[in-house]
Amino acid sequence: MDLGLKDRVYVVTGATRGLGNAAARQLLADGAKVVITGRDEKQVAEAAAELGPDAVGVAVDNADAAAPERLVAAAREHFGGFHGVLVSVGGPPPGFVADNTDEQWRAAFESVFLGAVRLARTAAAELDEGGAIGFVLSGSVHEPIPGLTISNGLRPGLAGFAKSLADELGPRGIRVVGLLPGRIDTDRMRDLDGRSADPEATRAANESRIPLRRYGAPEEFGRVAAFLLSPAASYVTGVMVPVDGGTRHGF
Repeated sequence: MDLGLKDRVYVVTGATRGLGNAAARQLLADGAKVVITGRDEKQVAEAAAELGPDAVGVAVDNADAAAPERLVAAAREHFGGFHGVLVSVGGPPPGFVADNTDEQWRAAFESVFLGAVRLARTAAAELDEGGAIGFVLSGSVHEPIPGLTISNGLRPGLAGFAKSLADELGPRGIRVVGLLPGRIDTDRMRDLDGRSADPEATRAANESRIPLRRYGAPEEFGRVAAFLLSPAASYVTGVMVPVDGGTRHGF
């Protein structure tokens, strides 16, 4: 299936590894060009070099108010266009209600929530008809995940923002989607499992609750992200799409 991605240009944040990197890889595989970001300059440069000549890296922090304009400018400068953005941010610190400090909440709000809002606003002002804005969220949009209190607090709010944005941008032909990854086999997920007394048993127990009985591979998430950002999904907007092996049981 031709997704219509050839020579389209996307900004993908948090793409030095994990889900953002998987999405960037698939966009490139289908003919797009990408600007990837991360906070560490060396890691960003290495990731961009590994992705190839159609990828450019920009070291920014999503919490930086100047980041959105820098990223759109980089897309136009290096590739001559800008067709969409995928906002992916590393997960907030784990912890229960009593564990997380005010500072952790503030830092996560600036990066995970307000940084995403700023980037989406800037993208909305720059995109033409056919553009797309995607948010990498979490299954916690629908159901809180034990031990991830900050994520549980912020992700549903971003989903609400995405829905509002989809309504506002729809008349201009710009789409907005959310992706809700479940247990995808990334460094983040292995770290979370590794905090238990028996990581292997924890993973096995988690897999037993997934209808497909396994964690997802990053490339499985990346393929869904590339499709939703592509012109092939031109009549899909305002939705939150689970990529979770069937974990969400509600309609």
